[in-house]
Amino acid sequence: MSRVASIFRPGRKALIAYLTAGYPSREVTGKAASVLADSGCDIIELGIPFSDPLADGATIQRASYQALKRGITPRDCIEIAAKLSREIATPLVFMSYYNPILSFGLEAFCQASARAGVDGLIVPDLPPDEGEELELSTRRHGLDLIYLLTPTSTEARIALVAEKSQGFIYLVSLTGVTGARQTLPAELEGFVRRVRGKTAKPLCVGFGVSNPEQAARVAQVADGVIVGSRLLELITEDASLASLKSAVLSLRQALNQDT
Repeated sequence: MSRVASIFRPGRKALIAYLTAGYPSREVTGKAASVLADSGCDIIELGIPFSDPLADGATIQRASYQALKRGITPRDCIEIAAKLSREIATPLVFMSYYNPILSFGLEAFCQASARAGVDGLIVPDLPPDEGEELELSTRRHGLDLIYLLTPTSTEARIALVAEKSQGFIYLVSLTGVTGARQTLPAELEGFVRRVRGKTAKPLCVGFGVSNPEQAARVAQVADGVIVGSRLLELITEDASLASLKSAVLSLRQALNQDT
């Protein structure tokens, strides 16, 4: 069992937190990751900045832009991950669009990521029927390749992702881009149940989750919740990271109450 898969166990809902690697600086990324780990996050998702992040909303787009302006590259992200893996025990997963991985070289990227202590990859623009080459590389280096499903995914796509995704399946809560929202779709529970009918693999919901009430709602039907944009907003607003810590503790408490 992989380190990512081992997070999912009876009686505990997983809290997965997203950070843009290198935003607002490499130092702050490290400090924020430590706060997340100490406050009850089960997995930390490190976003590799990219110039055309189609699935991301304004908050993550701005963070990626600022990181790119500071010169953050995929190799820098691997160095950041290597430092983090020495400092915290929380599993690390890279979120990257396919182009930076392809430019780096699939095999070289997977090898370097594994050596850095990274446990998995999320590639939002890689369809499961086109992922064979990357799947081979991830398997060789012990990385989980985590695929995404959306509310508009067909039954055939759900079945394919259920077969191929490793670690967990990432369920996009809505049709659109990432970003904190006031409400989650009314159809969320039905979507999760539809996927649950095809697989016993852990299901984690992201896109739009920003507060404890939403996290608790997700936890009633899914195995984990993914929070990103709201955490980046708090890092931007409060350099002390006290607001980040408070928010993550509240999210963790909401998930604990559901179990």
